[in-house]
This record gives sequence, structure tokens and C-alpha cells, in this order.
Amino acid sequence: MVKFGGNGFMYPELKLFIAGKWRTTSRDIPVVNPATEDEIGRLPCASKQDLDDALEAAVRGFRVWSRTSPRERSDTILRAAALMRERQEKIAHAITMEHGKPLKQARLEVIRGAEFFEWDAGEAMRTYGRVIPAAPGHKFSVHHQPIGVVAAFSPWNFPMSQPARKIAGALASGCSIILKAAEETPAGAIHIAKAFEDAGLPAGVLNLVFGEPAEISGHLIPQDPVRLVAFTGSTAVGRHLTTLASEHMTSVLMELGGHAPVIVCEDTDVKAAGISSAVRKMRNAGQVCTSPTRFFAHESIFDDYATTFVERAAATIVGNGMDQNVEMGPLANDRRVPALTELVEDAREKGATVATGGAKHGDKGYFFQPTVLLNVPDNARIMQEEPFGPVAVINPVSSLDDAIGKANSVPYGLAGYAFTNRADYIDRLIDEVEVGNLSINTLEASMPETPFGGVKSSGYGREGGTEGLDNYMIVKNVWHSADIT
Repeated sequence: MVKFGGNGFMYPELKLFIAGKWRTTSRDIPVVNPATEDEIGRLPCASKQDLDDALEAAVRGFRVWSRTSPRERSDTILRAAALMRERQEKIAHAITMEHGKPLKQARLEVIRGAEFFEWDAGEAMRTYGRVIPAAPGHKFSVHHQPIGVVAAFSPWNFPMSQPARKIAGALASGCSIILKAAEETPAGAIHIAKAFEDAGLPAGVLNLVFGEPAEISGHLIPQDPVRLVAFTGSTAVGRHLTTLASEHMTSVLMELGGHAPVIVCEDTDVKAAGISSAVRKMRNAGQVCTSPTRFFAHESIFDDYATTFVERAAATIVGNGMDQNVEMGPLANDRRVPALTELVEDAREKGATVATGGAKHGDKGYFFQPTVLLNVPDNARIMQEEPFGPVAVINPVSSLDDAIGKANSVPYGLAGYAFTNRADYIDRLIDEVEVGNLSINTLEASMPETPFGGVKSSGYGREGGTEGLDNYMIVKNVWHSADIT
């Protein structure tokens, strides 16, 4: 078992965190470095008794935390965030070991995770209600109160910042939470729990479990104390969890899959747009729900844009994230390589041009070549299926109408992008592109202070921004009459 990363940083010991205590289990599974295929840790899998203990702890934790003042909740969250910033190098090395992303990107993820906590800590002080004008002798008031115990599920692609979104929203609102973090990448959540333990969070407010996803969701979601299911992941799993939650009238917050379009208009700086597109497409090896994937370039600039994109994509430095200057690491697991290969071959068979890449990279590790497909027909699978990897599609379009129609042609609507300087185009893009997050002349989709979430099959509810705590709270209306009526 290889447990050391760069500069002597050690991969953390993996345990469950329940009722303020760390525990192991009789059953565990390996955690593998996707760049080397070496086992780096053994992850304990929660039993039903562990889950029942976590639920009991969360109920007790909620009683304490929901009665804790917003100021004290905010201060605790800020102390934990400060510890995460102090431990940036240790956390980043663990993330790169388990996920494979370049160390520079892992460092940025740690800071981004801390920023989610810092933003929501501020929002904990601003869960305002309101007073509604009423007749003399009557008062109407609206109160926002924490919803209760949260069962949360975070994915593997961002080992720290994805758990951070869920934990930050729950704790800032006054909820307790049971988080099932990803089995492939558990270290980010482990470090978050450790920071909150050291920051003095009351026992039971944050509980961390790992194990078989279906077993954990199937056991926790039907439980009466669970009042919200918060999930980030695929649309297929999100639909299943939403159905399960609906059987118990449990609220859900769903951030699901995407298949983000990029509309490249004829008035843009073609070279700058092409370089920016290629760099961002390969970030995190394309394993991002907001990753730009379907690029629709106006036919008058298509050749220049595609040439620039392909040249920059092909120049991407692929390798172990611990190595200096590496820009793209491996895929998360061995299943992703054949999945991407099938999508590329399907597109090729249907007439697409593979301009660069299209196959596994190297002999060891789960690497895939940066890949660009040109002139992909509409009946290719990749035009409807999110690749979740370093594969880009670039197709020509005849007009903005054509581009918007193609952008909206999939069931997803998480993020969308465009390059243009024309005010009339921008107005139309804002009004007509069916996404929850639209970015123009940038491929950054969200910040802690902005609401993030999708439409259509990309889910509902928002994380971040002033809307970020809404799902974690209930709205209570109070009618107070001075006299009995």
C-alpha cells in the first residue's frame, strides 16, 4: 500500500465520523491512485448499525445546533474554514493522490471549498424573515427555520469542494447532516470533518459515512428524521433518489448532470476563444458537470476556431498530478476509459472526424488522450450523452438561431457558455438558452456568492448565493391576534 504523496505528505487514515468520534468497520474497500493504480488506503464501509448510530447522533446534534445562535454557528464555520486554509498543502496532496488532478488544481479546490464555508457562514447571519402589514390587533410574520436532519451525497470529481457545498449549507442553516462522500475520493471529506472537530463543532452535527451507495441511500432516505436529501451526481441516480424521497414526502436538492453547450459567435476573438475553450475543456480531465462539451462555432469562423482548439488540446501535458507542469491527470477509475472509447468510436463510425486523441493514454493509470471530434452528426451518442471526460465536440452552425436550437436540444440544462461582444446576441442568449448558469466570454460557471443549479433534467434547487440556504430551511408563517377571535 502506497501512502505517501509529494513532499512526504501522507494519505490520511480513513474512518467514519459519527457522534463526534472516529470509527472503523469490519468491512473495507481499497482506495486506488488512478495515476499509478496503487492502493493508497482502505475505506471502511458503514453497516446498518453505523447508519442508525449516525442518524441518532444527527437527531441529537440537530437539537443542539438548531438552538445555537447564528453568530456562534457562523464563528464555528469560520474557524473550520481557517483550519482548512492552513492545511491546504496536506489536503491538496491527498486529493491529488486519490483523484489524480494536478496539484495546482487541488490547491485551488481547497481554497474554493473554504470559500463556500466562508460565504455560507456569512449567510447564517442573514436568514431574514419579514413582517406583513395586517389589521389592528393582528400581526403576520414569516420565519425561516432549519429543516432538520440532512442526508447528503457528494460525488468523486471534486473531493473537497463538493462535500463543502452540502456541509456549508446545512450547518449555516442550523441543520445537522449525515454525509456519504464518494468511495473513490474520501480524503477531502475526512479533512473537512477533522477541521470541524478541531473547530469545536458539537458532536452529531456533522456525521461522515462511506459504503455501498444504494445501501446507504436506501436505508437513510426513508427514515422519519431525514427532512432533506441533497445530492450531486448523475441524472439517473438523482431521479431514483427523488422517487425514493417522494414516497416519504421528503424534500430534495438535486444538482445533476449536464452537457454544456458553448456558442461561438462570428464577432468574437477567435484565437482567444479557441485557447480558452481547449484549456477549460481539459480541466479536471473534463470530469466536471459544468464542463464545456458541445461547441457550436459560426461557419464563418469554424475552421480557424477548430484549428486553434485542436492545437491547444493536443498540446495538453498529461500525467501524474504530482509531476510539475502537468495540466491534466487521469480519469477517476478504470471504467471511464472504455466508456469514452465507445463514445468516440460511435461518433467516428457515424462520420465524425477525430481531430486529435480518441484513445487511452499510456500503459499505466486511467489516462485518456485529450480528444476533439469535428463535424459530429446529431445521431451520434455523444450529442445526447454527457461524456464526463476530456472529449470535445465542435460543429459549425449557420446562425445564432441554429446555435441556440442545438444548445437546447438535449434534456440537460445546467451550464451554458457563449463568446460574443454583440449586445443583441447577449440579450437573446440570456432569454433563450435553457440553463441554470449562463456565462458569456468566460468558462467559469459559478462562485460561492452566486446561485448554482440546473433546469430540466439537470435538477432543481440552488447552492450558493443568497438562495443557497433556502432548501435547508422551512418557511413558517405566524398569525398573532391580540384577542381571541
